[in-house]
Amino acid sequence: MNDLAGKHIVLGLSGGIACYKAAELCRALIKQGATVQVVMTEAAEQFITPVTMQALSGRPVFTSQWDARTSAGIDNNMPHINLSREADAIFVAPASADFMAKLLHGRADDLLSLMCLARPIDQVPLILAPAMNREMWAHPATQRNVAQLRQDGATVLDVGAGDQACGETGDGRMLEPDELLYELVRFFTPKVLAGQHVLISAGPTFEAIDPVRGLTNLSSGKMGFAIARAAHEAGAHVTLVAGPVSLPTPRGVGRINVKSALNMQKSLHVLSQNATIFISAAAVADWRPAEATDQKIKKDGSGAVPTLAFVENPDILADIASSPRAREHKLYCVGFAAESHDLLAHAQAKRERKGVPLLVGNIGPDTFGQDDNALLLVDEQGATELPRAPKLALARQLVAEIARRLPA
Repeated sequence: MNDLAGKHIVLGLSGGIACYKAAELCRALIKQGATVQVVMTEAAEQFITPVTMQALSGRPVFTSQWDARTSAGIDNNMPHINLSREADAIFVAPASADFMAKLLHGRADDLLSLMCLARPIDQVPLILAPAMNREMWAHPATQRNVAQLRQDGATVLDVGAGDQACGETGDGRMLEPDELLYELVRFFTPKVLAGQHVLISAGPTFEAIDPVRGLTNLSSGKMGFAIARAAHEAGAHVTLVAGPVSLPTPRGVGRINVKSALNMQKSLHVLSQNATIFISAAAVADWRPAEATDQKIKKDGSGAVPTLAFVENPDILADIASSPRAREHKLYCVGFAAESHDLLAHAQAKRERKGVPLLVGNIGPDTFGQDDNALLLVDEQGATELPRAPKLALARQLVAEIARRLPA
């Protein structure tokens, strides 16, 4: 997916060792469909060369306010004006402590700061990715500057924590290129779920037979994790309750790991008290062994097969959908149905049985473990097909459909 197709990003580099990450970021932006114009300060040139950034961006790099080259197709020797006017955003990564202090006071003694000051504030957003030593980041002056920059309308991203080039460890590292890319994509995503608290279940459950065996299914959790990311992009506070999967947690999403259906039920029951949207994307086991043994069941060579008794697991979605908060329309519930055949009929029946306003159906064998999917949205008005596409693309469509259906 080209998440930034049609976007023109001015990528600014101020001085700092994190400039090396800007090279990978530039490449990632272009892979996502953006065009990139790099502007560097004199200090940035001490860490990475304009030649490198030109090769990666495919455009000449601007470094001086006195640069007489034509910029933005205009030959007026005003790159600080021209470059900002054609940008969809100015993204400064890294943004040093000195550079942010300069912006705060409106100082403009180089091309990058001039351009930030001269940009049309209501048309060209300014996004800053701080990078500095942990003590510099924690200093009250820096924290005051960050707070004021945000108040002035700039988007100042968080910093990462870990080992720093100086040999110290702590907060202040610039976010990694994939994290910066995510933040930019999220910035441009319409915030259709702003103010919502979305609770999502994802993945399979595992019902123990003995300490080494159990009942589970082929759900990978990829669809639920994609929905969690899409909801966060759309401005929601997101909590993800995940069965036993090894997927990385989407950025900005809170995660709680569970194992069995009973574990999942307990967590979701508590968390649903504060949620406004519940999306039940987990493939919860319908049954569990009546008793799990404390020791591994061993073969004895006789050919005898152990007898297992099963009990039905609780219907988590139906229970939450019938809760007082759901009945009072304070919690909007969305169910999932993974079927093997007759998808429409089974999805319609399941929606009525579960008592949810929206049921999302898919063919399980065609999607488990895959990176793409096809969805069928069933509500009281009928059914809508979302054709096969990457799961993240479908997740974004689903989030938009949920936002459209929310009660006023």
